[in-house]
Amino acid sequence: MSSPVRSSAPAQPADGSSASAAAVATAEIPSPAPSGVSPSAPFGVTRSGPTAAELLDFVRRSAADTELIATLPLDPEGRTWIRLEGPAGSEAWLIGWPPGTGTGWHDHGGSHGALATAAGTLKEDSLAARPPTEGWKTLELADGVDRERQLTAGVGRAFGKHHVHEVRNESEIEHAVSVHAYYPPLPMIRRYSRNGAVLRLEQVEGPEDWQ
Repeated sequence: MSSPVRSSAPAQPADGSSASAAAVATAEIPSPAPSGVSPSAPFGVTRSGPTAAELLDFVRRSAADTELIATLPLDPEGRTWIRLEGPAGSEAWLIGWPPGTGTGWHDHGGSHGALATAAGTLKEDSLAARPPTEGWKTLELADGVDRERQLTAGVGRAFGKHHVHEVRNESEIEHAVSVHAYYPPLPMIRRYSRNGAVLRLEQVEGPEDWQ
């Protein structure tokens, strides 16, 4: 397992958020299954990449790995992160959240994924709706689509490829730490602003913005 190193390379981790400081490195976590092989598939049947459930297993096990979590440097002024080796070609990150930081509204460009909190508490706001993937700039949301979760240490969740959410550390004093994984590796992130029921597409970022 490699140690984190300071870098001026990404200005933000691959979760749609900004940061004023970052630590970037790689670390390996054992994959839950061989690449391309489903543990529940019939003999000889293969499929492409890990499922959301397998990514959830990975992020939960990673969040419980105290040695891994201890490698993440925490910065009181900005978020820090370490790039992980996700299972079966997935993209994964270990992220530290200073008090009051968050991602803003975003999606994952068609990738499914999972996240789990290793320390502190994260709040996730999400939409129980499937916005169109293209051809729009503003969208009026229907009543009742908002969902809220408190993700305390040890709690994780998986999500599908159309998931739109924002994640925040609302604590005024405590860092939070979480693990995130996506498959396929994020092709883009769409970032949104929210004004009441109106969701507005503000920016589309590609892998070059966080690799």
